[in-house]
Amino acid sequence: MEEPDVPTARLRILGSLTDIAPADWDRVANPGWCLGPKGKLRTQGLPDTLESLAETPEPLCRDTAFNPFISHAFLSSLEETGCTTRQTGWMPRHLILESENGGIWGAVPAYLKSHSQGEYVFDYGWADAFQRAGGDYYPKLQVSVPFTPATGRRFLTAPDIDRGAGLQALASGLVEVCSRSGASSVHITFLTEPEWHDLGEIGYLQRTDQQFHWDNRGYASFDDFLGDLASRKRKAIRKERRAALEAADIEIEWVTGDGLTEAHWDAFYRFYQDTGARKWGRPYLNRTFFSAVSEKMSHQILLVMAKRNSRYIAGALNFIGSDILFGRNWGCTEHHPFLHFEVCYYQAIDFAIERGLKRVEAGAQGAHKLARGYMPTTTRSAHWIAHPGLRDAVSDFLDHERRAVERENAILSEHAPFKKTGSPE
Repeated sequence: MEEPDVPTARLRILGSLTDIAPADWDRVANPGWCLGPKGKLRTQGLPDTLESLAETPEPLCRDTAFNPFISHAFLSSLEETGCTTRQTGWMPRHLILESENGGIWGAVPAYLKSHSQGEYVFDYGWADAFQRAGGDYYPKLQVSVPFTPATGRRFLTAPDIDRGAGLQALASGLVEVCSRSGASSVHITFLTEPEWHDLGEIGYLQRTDQQFHWDNRGYASFDDFLGDLASRKRKAIRKERRAALEAADIEIEWVTGDGLTEAHWDAFYRFYQDTGARKWGRPYLNRTFFSAVSEKMSHQILLVMAKRNSRYIAGALNFIGSDILFGRNWGCTEHHPFLHFEVCYYQAIDFAIERGLKRVEAGAQGAHKLARGYMPTTTRSAHWIAHPGLRDAVSDFLDHERRAVERENAILSEHAPFKKTGSPE
């Protein structure tokens, strides 16, 4: 892999985000955007009196939306609270592209890993095959937002440098870090489609997977959205919403910004632990993380909380981008029919419509979301593998897997709940 021509550039590894100023990281992570007190979203150069996301004009860098997960506030909260450390198997190895005078031109959030947990792009089969053949799959170099299956830029470059040259410099640097660290491979997960194509052109293996996203077609209300659905699907959703709340007299609250309190996080953490214990055995995030990230960016957080008899019984955690609502974690201490769909999916749609957001990304997997208006969407990852034999075997597997994902998305799309063209409804 040839080094690109990036004049007077050098690469540096950070063992912690405390080694870089938040403003320097965020300048390349979310160009044109910055976070004010407790995460109030700002466009660069605007006064601090701007209050709400709805009032936020277009960013100075118009081709880049604000993504909360690649912000310094989110990633540093993971590190500072011990969620991403050597002890948890997520050792920070962030790659920085800088000028000779120390100016930051680019960055990549990267971690040296001793396992494959918390990634949502599964390579356990690759690891098992390589280790049975006598190889050491771990450590590996992981480029991602830990525990967060949300698509976003992974090669963070400043708007005033050549994007292609910056990406190639960082991609080549990852291979060098991998080699020097004794790692078997580099894995870049939930990256954007343009990055995925660029990495394929310079030799990274390409993988696809599937999520379900809801798109806002300019709806004025939830009923407006339902009007786009086939009659049977529309009636089914209305029935689910009534059943979720009325039967058990459940109330829903949206909590965000200054309204978030430690009592809310205490309740939500109980829900989060219950879900984690049932699915994986041990939740990835600790209680301290939720307080830390709330302190730094509460205005980019939405808790949807369900209450019965004056007590919280369920909740869903969402993060707010400039045009996307990202659904993250859900949990409950009481189980009621359809409550999960209401709290996680329908309330998210309500919020997105009210805020004028373009999309809801409801997290990993779940074909059951299709009937609720969430459509199959391709997600992407890219992989560089040092061992030629393992690389060839994985490359062959990925050729078949990409075709299978494409076929499945096409088949599922045929069963979308929306009215068919020419329908009399």
